[in-house]
Amino acid sequence: MTRKYFGTDGVRGKVGIFPITPDFAMKLGWAAGKVLASVGTKEVLIGKDTRSSGYMFESAIEAGLSAAGINVALIGPMPTPAVAYLASTFRADAGVVISASHNPFYDNGIKFFSNSGTKLNDEQEQQIETLLDQALNHNAMECVSSELLGKVRRINDAAGRYVEYCKGTFPKHLSLAGLKIVVDSANGAAYQVAPNVYRELGAEVISINDSPNGTNINDHCGATHLDSLQTAVMVHEAHLGIALDGDADRVMFVDHHGHIVDGDEILFILAQAAHAKGEMQGGVVGTLMSNLGLELALKKMDIPFIRAKVGDRYVVEQLKSTGWMLGGEGSGHILDMNHATTGDGIVASLQVLKAVIESGQTLAEVKSGMTKLPQVLLNIRLTADSADEIIASDAVKQAVLEAEAILADNGRVLLRKSGTEPLIRIMVESIEPEMSQAQAEYIANAVRGYS
Repeated sequence: MTRKYFGTDGVRGKVGIFPITPDFAMKLGWAAGKVLASVGTKEVLIGKDTRSSGYMFESAIEAGLSAAGINVALIGPMPTPAVAYLASTFRADAGVVISASHNPFYDNGIKFFSNSGTKLNDEQEQQIETLLDQALNHNAMECVSSELLGKVRRINDAAGRYVEYCKGTFPKHLSLAGLKIVVDSANGAAYQVAPNVYRELGAEVISINDSPNGTNINDHCGATHLDSLQTAVMVHEAHLGIALDGDADRVMFVDHHGHIVDGDEILFILAQAAHAKGEMQGGVVGTLMSNLGLELALKKMDIPFIRAKVGDRYVVEQLKSTGWMLGGEGSGHILDMNHATTGDGIVASLQVLKAVIESGQTLAEVKSGMTKLPQVLLNIRLTADSADEIIASDAVKQAVLEAEAILADNGRVLLRKSGTEPLIRIMVESIEPEMSQAQAEYIANAVRGYS
């Protein structure tokens, strides 16, 4: 099903450029209210990250929901998974997150969660888009009568509730006492709650990048820029470092040597721990981008592994269809369906810490059973929405075929468009780093030549 406005993770783009405008946000709020909250409590939660534009879009969505007769509960800056959790616990009809996740501050986005804390399905998004088109193109946004307008309230204890929820996913008989942890909150939505979770479980916490100013979210920090975390871990002689992205649905680690532990390695650690205790539920769902080393390491333990399309929503779909509990992406989206309905960076990090403590080993040691194959990732930024046309062009397809022939059985190629940015992503993986780099550049030149 083709969606006009929704991408793989809601609606996202540059602030002030359609569709990330106040007018669009208001009408999107109205349409979503009509579809998601016409029955039930008639209340929708709104959370956001720390971007300065969040205030503007919060007000616009609030206006649209109110016009549809829907009440609004504001929870302020809060991780994306917190909104999913709180929407369920507050018995709201839906949750709205205003965030562009790992993107720079000048981008923003809007995504929705159902009353069960899950992302919307294609049918729900299509229903919203149908009403949204009417409002945008035919001025058909009908406002309810004044006595039926939605009211707005603010929830003041949302952060405390979420901290307790996160702590509740960590075994009561264990403690983080004795661990020195550096926490990088990316100047984002988790800048208050994340350090508190680890401290309240007993860890000594050094908190960095926890002073958001509206424009420094993800700015050379967090899960997508790990240099400052690596430095801090070494300077403070910490046992490990934890990095979240701007909305805290991703997590990455740094071990005590300063080496990065990415999402694929996190999946291995969690699967290995479950397997050792006889608690592995089915297999693991990765994506087309998952490192081949993960698949090979899981195979040694006889743990099944399948690949979904890139995007955590597709990982969730595969988990639901298989009945498995564990999946994720190398970027740090980790889904443990035993504990959360969506990717939750803090909850996932606690499961890794549990595995480390129970093993009696360091983070570096528990990840050592997996050997990553070298991957080269190149992003080609586009000036227009032409990714599909470029990928389908004869020149680019021929370049991919030639690269695959050279790699043969020793590697693989993946070419795809980003679901969140105007990019074409090129991934080449092989046992020889130089070969991966050469073939990735060859395909990139074909893309640049066409675009």
